[in-house]
Parts: sequence; structure tokens; C-alpha cells
Amino acid sequence: QVQLVESGGGLVQPGGSLTLYCAASGFTLDYYAIGWFRQAPGKEREGVSCFSSSDETAYYADSVNGRFTISRDNAKTTVYLQMNSLKPEDTAVYYCATPLVATYSDCMRPFPFGSWGQGTQVTVPS
Repeated sequence: QVQLVESGGGLVQPGGSLTLYCAASGFTLDYYAIGWFRQAPGKEREGVSCFSSSDETAYYADSVNGRFTISRDNAKTTVYLQMNSLKPEDTAVYYCATPLVATYSDCMRPFPFGSWGQGTQVTVPS
């Protein structure tokens, strides 16, 4: 059974850091694209960072480039999102997701298929 479980969210002051964790099971993590998305109240879900399935390149949204880093462990069962210099506009529910389609490489665009975690809340007060 494919499962993605996020953790690590919380309340952090502006300028602070958090690390999000995505525990993956039921599939081979490095066979598919996988990434982090977020959705703030009243806004559409957006791609934050992801690994492409084609060449394992890491991609970042312009709004987080230079502040966030995506990585995964050697056993390739956990995907991390290190978030530094957090801003109030980073406040959102963060989701980990994989399309479960080997040829799907547009990992920064939310997809209506595959597997999604339940999300973890990140709050940065203004």
C-alpha cells in the first residue's frame, strides 16, 4: 500500500527554520518524481520543491529558491524539506506527493493522481 506521511510542521518565528519529513512506503521512491507542495488559505495549491523522475534534478519555486533545500536519505525512504529564513508568506499546509507515473516529470505542477500525504501545517506569524 502506497503511503506518504508528513511531519515536522509547526509554529516558527520569521527568520527561523524548520525541517519537514515525508516518510514514503509501498513504492520505490527514486523511481518516480516526488515533491513538496503547499496550500495557503484562500490560495491554490502550488509546487514548492521536487525531484524529477527523469534525472533526479531538484527544482524549486522562485519564492523559496535559496531558502529551502529538498533532499532524501540513502535508503530513499524519506524526503526532507529544510526550510530556512522563513517568512509569514510561507504559512501553509505542506504536502508531500508523488505521481506514481514513471514518465511524469513535471513535478512542480500539482497533479490530480498519484499519492498525497495528509499534510503538515507550517505557521510563520507576521
